[in-house]
Amino acid sequence: MSADYVVRLAGPEHVDELPTVERAAATRFGDSLPQSVLSHATPVDNLAAAQQAGLLWVALEPAGAPVGFAVASVHGRRVHLDELDVLPAHGRKGIGSALIEAVEDYALKSDCTEITLTTFRDVPWNAPFYARVGFEAIPEQELDAELISRLSDEVALGLERSRRVAMRKPLSRLSSASS
Repeated sequence: MSADYVVRLAGPEHVDELPTVERAAATRFGDSLPQSVLSHATPVDNLAAAQQAGLLWVALEPAGAPVGFAVASVHGRRVHLDELDVLPAHGRKGIGSALIEAVEDYALKSDCTEITLTTFRDVPWNAPFYARVGFEAIPEQELDAELISRLSDEVALGLERSRRVAMRKPLSRLSSASS
């Protein structure tokens, strides 16, 4: 990631700006997503709760404005990456990877064993990107109730189930020692 950007835990002052980042990031999909999905953003109350829990990270440009964010939730010994967005004008600069690294650092320090997420299997900046940073597709027969529920919720929003995939990144103490 360029030294011009800083990734850190979000402060309360960032929360209200993040839905705008999320909606702007969704514009990369063009007409391939239903309007219900394009206009959807993580509710500010959810972002505020994540911020207070230390589960919301931001990427800030030099003037201090958020250009990306990651929000996660903890489920037992698993961290789920609920949302990761980068403003299109700031894409392909390592910001997404740096945000994932921040989530991974948190997960390792919290003694979690994996990070999971759901994403598009066929969009270059989704599943292929996550595979490049160590995530693997979870076979359908290995999906647990929580991931099945998340995928069902996405279908209810208007997403095609056949285009969605759950992924995981197994974590080990070795990866924290090498970081």
